[in-house]
Amino acid sequence: MLIIINITVFLVTFLSSLGLIESRFITSLSENLAMYPYYILRGGKLYTLLTSMFLHADWFHLLGNMLFLYVFGDNIEDVFGHAKYLIFYMICGLAASFAYIMSVQSFSPIERVVGASGAISGVLGAYLVLFPKAKILTVVFYGWIILVPLPAVIFLGFWFLMQWLYVFLALESNVAWWAHIGGFVAGMIIALVFGLKRKKAREARLHR
Repeated sequence: MLIIINITVFLVTFLSSLGLIESRFITSLSENLAMYPYYILRGGKLYTLLTSMFLHADWFHLLGNMLFLYVFGDNIEDVFGHAKYLIFYMICGLAASFAYIMSVQSFSPIERVVGASGAISGVLGAYLVLFPKAKILTVVFYGWIILVPLPAVIFLGFWFLMQWLYVFLALESNVAWWAHIGGFVAGMIIALVFGLKRKKAREARLHR
């Protein structure tokens, strides 16, 4: 359902931007639901901390996020259950937004943040804790393209390390790297505190 909602919202706003859907509400949707840290810091438009998780800047942004959510999300949902997984997802998204806001010295009223990356980073962090030995089929460029099954701890550990490198090397990037880091850490913490117990209890039920 999260994937369907994200894709639907993007398609509606994308078609509207092309003039194929004429609606004043839809036209202003991305502006009204995007998060503007400038206003959040002043106590305004707090609802956008949640709504911005369902907006994406372009096709690449959307498809990249949905791919990661599709690959890793179902296992985390199995552990937490549907309702608690949704709560977990939202908490990670909020943690990601706050991490990003705290990482920047100042914001302008026109600077906005959109995307599910922070919440999905939380899913990745939880996956690292709960399924470290699971094999992730990974595309590797070694003279030619090959598929290599890598343990999740290596794949996700490398991904997390790259986020830190991007923080220090890609200073002019418009990607909220700190949101990725904040969401990932939040996901790890929640998985450590709540997820491991739920996973053990679920496995015990399945093996009765």
